[in-house]
Amino acid sequence: MTTATSPALAAAMQEIAAAVEAELDALLPQPAGGTAWLDEAMRYACLGGGKRLRPFLTVAAADLFGVPRGRSLRAGAAIEMLHCYSLVHDDLPCMDDDDLRRGRPTVHRAFDEAAAVLAGDGLQALAFAVLADPATHPDPAVQADLVAGLARAAGSRGMVGGQAIDLAAEARAAGGRPLNYPEIAELQALKTGALIRFAAEAGAILGQAGPDERAVLRDYAADLGVAFQIADDILDHEGSAAELGKAVGKDAAAGKATFVGLLGPDEARTRAQTLTNAATARLAEFGPAAAILQALAEFVITRRS
Repeated sequence: MTTATSPALAAAMQEIAAAVEAELDALLPQPAGGTAWLDEAMRYACLGGGKRLRPFLTVAAADLFGVPRGRSLRAGAAIEMLHCYSLVHDDLPCMDDDDLRRGRPTVHRAFDEAAAVLAGDGLQALAFAVLADPATHPDPAVQADLVAGLARAAGSRGMVGGQAIDLAAEARAAGGRPLNYPEIAELQALKTGALIRFAAEAGAILGQAGPDERAVLRDYAADLGVAFQIADDILDHEGSAAELGKAVGKDAAAGKATFVGLLGPDEARTRAQTLTNAATARLAEFGPAAAILQALAEFVITRRS
């Protein structure tokens, strides 16, 4: 099987990340007029960093169905805008109160809190506008499917709901009632996993794939998302701010339950590898065309940032 350090995966990730960066640069508003400061904050939030995991999933999944890259890059960029909005709001003092993201000051530190709130709002709205544009796909049914899917992944039964559970978990931890494993799994399936699942399924939606193929990609991404979060917990436990470009150890300091805290580092690694193996096996029906997505599953648990 292709490994996480394979030249093919490294080249694909570099190529797609660069193309997504260019797409974001083209889609984001250029600073002008009375909203110039807002435009600058939106661009600061999106450009110049990040693994671009979610748009990579969209583009690589869409490649399985022969979707033109121009379409999948637009969809991937829209999903990345939504993700970046979530990071901007997640970093605010009323949420996780972080000063560092992707190795530089968070948006509310580089600008101010009002700019961060509005930049996040603007990115969220723009993400849906991009998905609804005929340039992303000419079929209105596909446009509607993409918009509805992103709304579900981002909303109160998706990413936002996961953040709500996460905030409530801090109070529970302070009262001596930290989350157990099923509760942590639910939290992460919503906060992190929902958007990852949709990112993979979006490629199949663009390709007008059938329900079985869409389900395979959702299930692959579900396993991938949990493995990704376990790897994040391990990095937060063992890594450094210099490696990760953000503060480390905050969850443990706040008394939050994490996969590593519940399982221990060794068992967490074993669980992540099991999930990676399952994710890889799910793609067998696509044959060699899915090799890059299979390699990505290994990458998420061996990365150092």
